[in-house]
Amino acid sequence: MENSFYADRKYCHHCGDYVHYLMSLEHSYCAACGNRVRLFSEADWQQFHDQIRDQRPKGGRPRKNRESA
Repeated sequence: MENSFYADRKYCHHCGDYVHYLMSLEHSYCAACGNRVRLFSEADWQQFHDQIRDQRPKGGRPRKNRESA
């Protein structure tokens, strides 16, 4: 993956693709149409979320050993 300002893109729902964007302090906007952009498309966000959930360790404390002595 190339780490470059010129290669960085975000998803524009209006254009339906990952596009170059302009960034303000609060939001990012598509350089082509001017609509707000998001980091991921809905499908990519769901896939990313599923991968994170599957990699998350199962939490909780270990069970106590309740053997009678």
